[in-house]
Amino acid sequence: MPGEIAPAEKPSGLNSQPEMRASHADRDRVADVLRVAAGDGRLTAEELDQRLEVALSARTVRELAELTVDLPAVSFAADGVVAEAKEVLRIEQKWSPVKRTGRWVVPRRLVLDVEWCAVTLDLTEAVITQDTLQIDLDMRGKTLTLIVGPDTVVDTDGLMLQHSRVRNRASDAAAPTTLRVELVGEKQFGRVVVRRPRQALGRRR
Repeated sequence: MPGEIAPAEKPSGLNSQPEMRASHADRDRVADVLRVAAGDGRLTAEELDQRLEVALSARTVRELAELTVDLPAVSFAADGVVAEAKEVLRIEQKWSPVKRTGRWVVPRRLVLDVEWCAVTLDLTEAVITQDTLQIDLDMRGKTLTLIVGPDTVVDTDGLMLQHSRVRNRASDAAAPTTLRVELVGEKQFGRVVVRRPRQALGRRR
């Protein structure tokens, strides 16, 4: 049925004919699986970059299958978009940057417990399955950057700031709201920056 979500053990049946030439769709679906795994904490940012580079240049389905053999199955919607979101995703990290970009799957609630890590969350191309995202923040140092579209409103009223400041320039009163992001918790030292993509900002000038 159209719109039905069905689990796929490996994207596009990659194990059935391993020597078959990979299509663009095969590469895109494997890239989605890798991004989901990184969002779940199963791959580091470095591992994600390495596997994505291989996926985008893979010639056969065997090469693609090897990239996801150690990862769990992911569900896809009828249009091929990853559609399974975790209820809660917790990220605990020190020193190393945290970055989520592209078509990553946004959980219903995101918990960030980080120290001296720059955090970038780009929601402009992300797979979002709800109209409200709560981000629980326990962050010390560096900058949290949220990149959002014109249809996203970011509420920072529930955030406690200690030696920190917020710059929220992404709201657009004229645009309809399809996603509300609620920032709660505590930010010590550093900044919280909410903005639109740089290209969108450039077009607005």
